[in-house]
Amino acid sequence: MPSSGNAPASAAGHELRVVMAQSDFLVGDIPGNTQRVIDATREAEQRHQADIVVFPELCLSGYPPEDLLLRPSMDLRIAEAVEVLCGAGLNAAIVVGAPLRDRGLLYNGALVIESGAVVARYFKRFPPNYQVFDEKRYFAEGTETLVLRLRGVNVGITVCEDIWKDGPVEDCAAAGARLILNLNASPYDIGKQNRRKALLERKARDNGVSIVYVNLMGGQDELVFDGGSMVFDHSGRLCAEAPQFAEGLYPVTFLCEHHCQPISQPLPEEPSLEANVYRALVTGVRDYVNKNGFRSVVLGLSGGIDSAVTLAVAVDALGKDRVRAVMMPFRYTSSMSLEDAEAEATLLGVQYEVLSIEPLYDAFMHTLAGPFEGTRPDTTEENLQARLRGVLLMSLSNKFGSLVLTTGNKSEMAVGYSTLYGDMAGGFDVLKDVPKTLVFRLARYRNTVSPAIPERVITRPPSAELAPDQKDEDSLPGYDVLDQILNLYVERDFSAEAIIAEGFDREDVERTVRLVDINEYKRRQAPIGVRITERGFGKDRRYPITNGWKSGK
Repeated sequence: MPSSGNAPASAAGHELRVVMAQSDFLVGDIPGNTQRVIDATREAEQRHQADIVVFPELCLSGYPPEDLLLRPSMDLRIAEAVEVLCGAGLNAAIVVGAPLRDRGLLYNGALVIESGAVVARYFKRFPPNYQVFDEKRYFAEGTETLVLRLRGVNVGITVCEDIWKDGPVEDCAAAGARLILNLNASPYDIGKQNRRKALLERKARDNGVSIVYVNLMGGQDELVFDGGSMVFDHSGRLCAEAPQFAEGLYPVTFLCEHHCQPISQPLPEEPSLEANVYRALVTGVRDYVNKNGFRSVVLGLSGGIDSAVTLAVAVDALGKDRVRAVMMPFRYTSSMSLEDAEAEATLLGVQYEVLSIEPLYDAFMHTLAGPFEGTRPDTTEENLQARLRGVLLMSLSNKFGSLVLTTGNKSEMAVGYSTLYGDMAGGFDVLKDVPKTLVFRLARYRNTVSPAIPERVITRPPSAELAPDQKDEDSLPGYDVLDQILNLYVERDFSAEAIIAEGFDREDVERTVRLVDINEYKRRQAPIGVRITERGFGKDRRYPITNGWKSGK
């Protein structure tokens, strides 16, 4: 089927109802995703009198499908899904994303289905290959422009990255499109929605076309998709916006005469950074737990701020009845920590218990007395405490089918302030991409919703409590300084000398940079966690463990 060409000029103006299906799909569940499309379309027809329903990028396969795209049966399963959609008796025209093969090449594509038939196909022209995106591993580049007559209107189709590049939108406008439908699977990061708005405003205004931007919603491993689907008119004005982190059907009415003018709707209030990040964490935890079939989660509750915020996110994501918290004290655990941990569990109403690691530690040290004879205590004994806690949590996980949530933040992950097979033992790290200074802000934000974290937990100096009177800042720069250095080195790729030139203490910078470099091996063994920045550890930042690079310059 041709996927390009100039559409004829529109006839007399009329009203067009487009529904943005901001939906959550499961990667690999092609029959289930197909049924989600059918159910959503029928609801859009009944509740919103939809003429066209637009779904996100690769919604039939889920995004990103990664090496599932290499499975020989992928083409067959997609073909079966398309046949089901065509036979579903849908009245509205639908635009769906799917991996599509043409003349032996696989494309990230879009299908337009109307009156029980595929009336057009489009192949994404710019598969991205940066940050978390790896599309050139799988997809060929499309070369054609698609503008078709759909419900009496000349409509152009583009897919995600196409709108960020020069060419696809411009070509659609030149081919006569008055409305462009853009299918997206654009993952969340801090500030992403504002960058999208600036881009869409410019593209709509410069090309004199209205743009419907439909984005995926939900969590997929470490990625979180925030929705935030939008409509801009031909002058670059934002006329409609779906809320972020809210699955749903969002209708927009267009009056199509000389232009397809969307009827403006009240816009949602812009959330604070803390509120948006918190919702991202909740979405990521909820979908990871539910999509992978875990009944519940368990975490170690230390009385510190990281575990307190993790507990609150878990409860908000899953409900208190699916969350279990365990305090595992040792001789260095303060009474304050015991009191605060119990208060946190009580405030959030979760199952809570105290399991002392003291007898376990003594048993291990008795066994190790011979090999350790003549040595002095050091971090070995501290790490043993963390590893004993990891063993207990993993035992509870095995026995009750609970996913262990770890509680390390991005600052700790960066400098290796964590214990392999200890506090890193688990399946999902809620705060993995959250700097410590932001953890404090999230705690204060969560308390504005309802009491969850005692004030003392927020204000007391952070400590791992693995040694007498231990504080994090004994071995690290203060978090307000550390996070700035890490931002420059990890997020922005500054060299050590460039960071020092920004006014930071040389000793702090050199120590921090060295710690980041030598702890890559730890991060490779850390559980995945929700990505909220443009440079998360994992798919974004991929450094070799074994290397001789010097980071000074």
